[in-house]
Amino acid sequence: MKGREHRLGMLYALPVAGFLALSFLAPILLVAAFSIMPQKVFTIFHMPDFSAYGEFLAQGYWRSVAWSLAMAFAATAILFVICWPLAFAMAKVFRGFTLVLTIGVVMTLFVSENIRLFGWVLTLMKGGLIEGHIRHWTGTGFDGLLYNVPVIVFGLVYVYLPFMLFPLAQGIAMVPDDARQAAFDLGASRWQILREIELPLAAPGIMVGCLLCFVLSAGAIAESKLLGGQAVIVIADEVETAFTYGQNWPLGAALAMVLIAIVGAIAIWGISKADLDAMIGRRR
Repeated sequence: MKGREHRLGMLYALPVAGFLALSFLAPILLVAAFSIMPQKVFTIFHMPDFSAYGEFLAQGYWRSVAWSLAMAFAATAILFVICWPLAFAMAKVFRGFTLVLTIGVVMTLFVSENIRLFGWVLTLMKGGLIEGHIRHWTGTGFDGLLYNVPVIVFGLVYVYLPFMLFPLAQGIAMVPDDARQAAFDLGASRWQILREIELPLAAPGIMVGCLLCFVLSAGAIAESKLLGGQAVIVIADEVETAFTYGQNWPLGAALAMVLIAIVGAIAIWGISKADLDAMIGRRR
């Protein structure tokens, strides 16, 4: 019986596996093939050449990778701190009001990311809403709040907040109220309950939210371009430049593969630490 179920499961999984192979694996393999082609080549039918990876080190592209990863880590940490109390309120306090909060957050996703970021540009720029009003009321102004690393991290936090909030809320909802109440009755402090009960039991949601935000932030480009200007050049910007203005597809593919390898390794490590059975509801 188990063998038959296993064969049926494999059969039912074939359409999904085929779809994933075509939509996910095939593009990555194509990018990997281009990354080992000679420079200024627009076809994969050449002898392999790893010079693009050497250029990654020689030209200092690793700095762009470091900036992207550092800002992604910072944005993910800030999002976790901000979203934990909000997610706790959604899951445990305002249960009847959760739908309204969810709709309010999701509605922001109906507007293009670039349009929302341009709104912040108009707000933070010199002569914008903030600086303009301060200069109007005080007679003195400043150079604006744009074009620096903190404002790029702010943009990442602003854009990817829903991707942390909802997995956290789901993870916190998995924490039994009885366990928390029993800990209170036994004299545990609020910090002990958070550290020893809530965080471990909500770990699947925490892991999903952190991975989503980190992966998306590491490959983000609009926040750096619109809010950061030329303060730092992220790796996604370098990839775009290599593929478009530079017309150097092997270099762009190599830069993309380096980012994919680093982020993929971090994501696989995180997933290996998560309880997938609890995440999909098979075990609580």
